[in-house]
Amino acid sequence: MLIHALLSGLVFGLYFTLVGLGLNLIFGVMRIVNLAHGDFLMLGAFAAYWLFTLLGLHPLLSALCVFAAFIILGIPIYYLVVPRLQQSRDSEMLSLILFFGLSQIVEALASIAFGSTERSIPGKVLGVGSAHLFGQGLPIAWLFSGGVSAVAVLFVYLYLYRTRLGTLTRAVMVSRDEALATGIDVHWVSAIAFGIGIALAGVSGVFAPFMFGSITPAMGVEVNVAAFAVIVVGTLGNPVGTALGGAIYGVSLMLMQTYLGSWSNILPNLLLIAVLLARPQGLLGRKVRHA
Repeated sequence: MLIHALLSGLVFGLYFTLVGLGLNLIFGVMRIVNLAHGDFLMLGAFAAYWLFTLLGLHPLLSALCVFAAFIILGIPIYYLVVPRLQQSRDSEMLSLILFFGLSQIVEALASIAFGSTERSIPGKVLGVGSAHLFGQGLPIAWLFSGGVSAVAVLFVYLYLYRTRLGTLTRAVMVSRDEALATGIDVHWVSAIAFGIGIALAGVSGVFAPFMFGSITPAMGVEVNVAAFAVIVVGTLGNPVGTALGGAIYGVSLMLMQTYLGSWSNILPNLLLIAVLLARPQGLLGRKVRHA
C-alpha cells in the first residue's frame, strides 16, 4: 500500500504541477492573484468534454486546441484588466477582488450553460487497463495525464530559460520597473505570459475528467485551493518550483487517502498552514532582509 501510494502520488503530483503552473507563472510575472484560475481549468475540462462528445476528438488533440484557444482568449483579458490593476496602489489585493468576481461570473454562466450534472469522459479513451510499475498497477489514463503534465513543465522551462522571450519574461519577473527602463515592452511580454498561464489552466482541465473522475461548473473553488497549496509549497513566483510543490502535494494526498481517508479533504489547508508557519517564503524561496 505504501509503494502504491508513493507511485500514484508522484503521478498525481505531476498533474497538480500542471494545475498550479499557470497560476504561479502569472503571479511571478505580474504579481496578481488569479482567483479565476480554477474556473479556466473548468472551462478547459468542458471544452474537452464537448469536443469528445460532439466530434469524437481525442483529449490530446483537444489539449492542443484548448492551449491555442486559451492563449488567444488570455491576451485580450490581460489588456482589458491587468494594466488597470497595476495602476492601483495595491494591485495584489485588488486582483483578489476582481478575479474573485470574474470567477463567480464564469461559474454562474457555466452553470446556466451546462447545468449542475456531473460529466466525464471514459477513462478507456486514454488507454484500457493498468500499467505496472515496481509491481504496482496504475491506470493508464493517470500515466497519460502525468506524461502530458511533464511535457508541459518542460515546455515552460524551455520557454523561460531557452528563448529570448523567456529571458525578457524573467527580466520582468525580477523587476518590472527596471525591465521597462531598459526598453522591454513589458505589457506585451506580460500579455504572452498571462495567455500561457491561462492556456496551461485550460490544458490541465482537459485531463481533469480522468484525474478527478468527473467535472462540474462548481469545481473551480476546490481546484483553486489545491493550486494555491502547490505553489505556496513550491514558492510563490517561482514557476519551476511548482514541480516540487506538486510532488509534495500529490504524495501527501495519496498517503492521506490511503491511511487517513476521512481527513484527506483538509490536506491543502494543512499544507498551507504548515508551510506558512515554518517557511513563509516557500521551500525554494529566499529570506528577505529588512533594513
